[in-house]
Amino acid sequence: MAVYVIMEPRQQARGTVDAVFIRDGFTFFAFLLPFVWLLWHRLWIEAALALGAVLLIGALGEAGGYGAYASVLSLLVSIYVGLECAVLRVNALRRRGWHDVAVVEADSAADAEIRYYGEAVDIGPQAEARPEPEPVRQPARATTAPYGPALGLFSYPGGR
Repeated sequence: MAVYVIMEPRQQARGTVDAVFIRDGFTFFAFLLPFVWLLWHRLWIEAALALGAVLLIGALGEAGGYGAYASVLSLLVSIYVGLECAVLRVNALRRRGWHDVAVVEADSAADAEIRYYGEAVDIGPQAEARPEPEPVRQPARATTAPYGPALGLFSYPGGR
């Protein structure tokens, strides 16, 4: 089962149609083409950073004669984007004023929508109002007079 983070705009009520379901986990397309995936999801800053990192790694690898190391480091950038793509999307939506309202565990995005919207739907007049539980009253604590001289955390019982 996959975990989905549900994001909604701040001004809207829970269970609106504008909710975005983001699957948390590894995304193969983000690993395969990280720059394209980031641009597709409108992660402009992250796309510029990923492209800059790959170009810088490639240039330093070619200039220093470490082409094999540059390839491995470029692969690490792709692995990072593939693993952290959901977090990058959630943080980008938070910067745009969205907030995360729920986390749902489901087999697919359609199942996640059914679970989320099924809980958000108001049942209507059939729903009984639950009575508010009465607060539990605690017995009053008895106060005692101090015992006399004390050494550290221990006191001397019984005497003055």
